[in-house]
Amino acid sequence: MNKLVLLTQNAIIKEDLIEDLELNKFMSKVSTIWDDFWPKALHFLFLILISFFVYFVGKKLMNVLIKIIKKAFERAKMDVGVSNFLISVLKALCYGLLIITIAAILGLPTTSFVALLGSVGLTIGLALQGSLSNFAGGVLILILKPFRVGDFIIAKGNEGTVIAIDIFYTKILTTDNKLVVLPNGALANSEITNATNEPIRRLDLIIPIGYEDDIKSVKQELFLISQRNEKILDDRPVDLFVSAYGKDAVEISMRVWVNTENCFALKGELLEIIKYMFDEKGFTIPFNHVDINVLNDRKQSKK
Repeated sequence: MNKLVLLTQNAIIKEDLIEDLELNKFMSKVSTIWDDFWPKALHFLFLILISFFVYFVGKKLMNVLIKIIKKAFERAKMDVGVSNFLISVLKALCYGLLIITIAAILGLPTTSFVALLGSVGLTIGLALQGSLSNFAGGVLILILKPFRVGDFIIAKGNEGTVIAIDIFYTKILTTDNKLVVLPNGALANSEITNATNEPIRRLDLIIPIGYEDDIKSVKQELFLISQRNEKILDDRPVDLFVSAYGKDAVEISMRVWVNTENCFALKGELLEIIKYMFDEKGFTIPFNHVDINVLNDRKQSKK
């Protein structure tokens, strides 16, 4: 009986010892974890504080840089649309650089982050290839200014007055009041004629006369017409010369200088005045015609 009691007591003591050992091991692990966690927590908190500092300092520097660039754009008289776009792109780049810097400070993997941004940008670029081409063309047009709003241009088989230059498209209004929308990508890579870029223009007219008409008399009358018209500039020469011999007419070139805003109106005005002068002076305006002579064989044989 005594042996049984002793065995029971020994078993209980062993269980207590085992529990104490396990508790000591657990407390030792907790202590070790705590000892490891606390320095790491302090270090991470320190990194967070540095990240906030870098963010605020970087943002201040970014704002200063943007203000300097804005003033530079204003001094260069850059278009407002282009200026705002470039500043937006600069802001995006600065914020991206700031985020990558903070991620590096916190120990985050920046390489995969940059690769992800690059792949997303490439995917978007391929999907919007046409739009990006128009966008790039719009930026070039707004920066280089081959034409401005209000100019009369001839491009891509269309001609009209520019009423709007957007970042993707340019809108022109034709002389018959039609709205034409041209993509900037195609427009920037094509030939553009700006008819109103200069304050004055030369107006060229081809006046056909008959071979029987006196060239000197015709040239004298055309010169008098140019002297009487107020729209023709007096300080520029009037050129009158024979430019070609046609099948039915002698072609006389008339070149006069005029203010750009009067060019289109003057052309119709001169053509009308010249026609009246031809009628009055008896000059002819040749035109293509065919003479048909029919011979009567019977009458000729009788004779």
